[in-house]
Amino acid sequence: MDQSQAPILDGLEEYHRLDRYGFSPPGHRQGRGADPRVIRVLGPDVFRSDVLASGGLDDRKSRNGYLSKAEQLMAEAVRAEHAYFSTCGSSLSVKAAMLAVAGNDPGGLLVSRDSHKSIVAGLIFSGVTPRWITPRWDEDMHFSHPPSPDEVLAMWKKHPDAAGALIVSPSPYGTCADIEAIANVCHERGKPLIVDEAWGAHLPFHEDLPTWAMDAGADVCVVSIHKMGAGFEQGSVYHLQGDLVDESHLSQCADLLTTTSPNVMLYAAIDGWRRQMVEQGRDLLGRALTLAQRTRERIADIDGLNVLEERLLGEEASHDLDRLQILLDVSELGISGYQCTDWVREHCHLDLGMHDHRRVMATMSMADDESTADRLVSSLTSLARAAREFDPPPKMFLPNPGELQLESVMSPRDAFFGPTEMIEARRTDGRIAAEQLTPYPPGIPAVVPGERLDRSVIDYLQTGVDAGMEIPDAADGSLRHIRVVREA
Repeated sequence: MDQSQAPILDGLEEYHRLDRYGFSPPGHRQGRGADPRVIRVLGPDVFRSDVLASGGLDDRKSRNGYLSKAEQLMAEAVRAEHAYFSTCGSSLSVKAAMLAVAGNDPGGLLVSRDSHKSIVAGLIFSGVTPRWITPRWDEDMHFSHPPSPDEVLAMWKKHPDAAGALIVSPSPYGTCADIEAIANVCHERGKPLIVDEAWGAHLPFHEDLPTWAMDAGADVCVVSIHKMGAGFEQGSVYHLQGDLVDESHLSQCADLLTTTSPNVMLYAAIDGWRRQMVEQGRDLLGRALTLAQRTRERIADIDGLNVLEERLLGEEASHDLDRLQILLDVSELGISGYQCTDWVREHCHLDLGMHDHRRVMATMSMADDESTADRLVSSLTSLARAAREFDPPPKMFLPNPGELQLESVMSPRDAFFGPTEMIEARRTDGRIAAEQLTPYPPGIPAVVPGERLDRSVIDYLQTGVDAGMEIPDAADGSLRHIRVVREA
């Protein structure tokens, strides 16, 4: 195929050239009806490009095939057999994959317990039974690593009737699983592997990045174009290969969940980014990796900041690492990652991504250059000086890995939708959770509906909230009360 094409962008350009006008949604009519105060902030071109996908950009039957051609080009570009665009984020895409593989299957689905909350939401919606794969742990750092092939194999031996397996790689910390070995373990049993690769859309386009899930043999992988690519927020693509997952069934599962009013701008940005990566990706990402390495070295020279790399790799840790993700341990400064993130935002007007009780992450991308790297290093240097005046962070209770692994006693769906009650957190020890409780970031639930609560996890979350942790999905954000299954 001609990878210099961008069918959706070309179709949008033609829409403007022909001066099309729709007596159909959207009601702003390419900005004619938008409030000038809104246009002053967003700009007129945003509204000009916000048109219907079918019956607008394309005709009512999509005869021009703009979307289907763009998806075929994407599949070829990343060495997959099929690719599907989503404007509802990878949160939708991964749910569609779960439904297609394990929907209504009594064997359940092997799921890594370090999965994103969107995966747990998929369990709640679908009723699929999770067979939890325990991640590897660095107990001293209070840090989880993706599961090893041996851990996946052990779960297959325990649950041989499971419909498939789902892992997350890269993790929100940039750490990666040995996908090829895990895929082999699954395929030896004739079962598919789903990889939530939301942080890995860029991986197919440079050989010095961790192995791309399709190249490693995964059956389905899901990527977020907005995270490490140049798409808009919510832009996602899910990819398929092999014959273990039915292509039409996967598409129909996505159709159950997706919007019937997709945003053409998200489609167009995905399409254009694919072309950019095919033509320039190796050069752009090569420069980004070189810049990230220099930036890592400069940050490592700042007293009190520890750039994590070797600690994240090794026999008992992660298989690989995306070095565009610069993970910093700030504990030597005597401050928390929460304090660090807030200070840098307030005083340097700089936003950092992942943060927790002792770490922050700076994510580099192909868009960064020396000026943005200088700004990051300068801000972190200022932080290190200012940290001497910070109040000590509130002390958090940090459970050991065994205490964090709660007992599953009900399906997430039954616990979430069944009879529930809100009770004081101090009275929840031994009760069954009826809500997700997710420190965000990184978005990995500490508590899943259907798990039996214990004092250690409750203390961890409550002291975390007091220290600056955010738990956006809790019914009571202060965590003084928790929703639990009502006892008979």
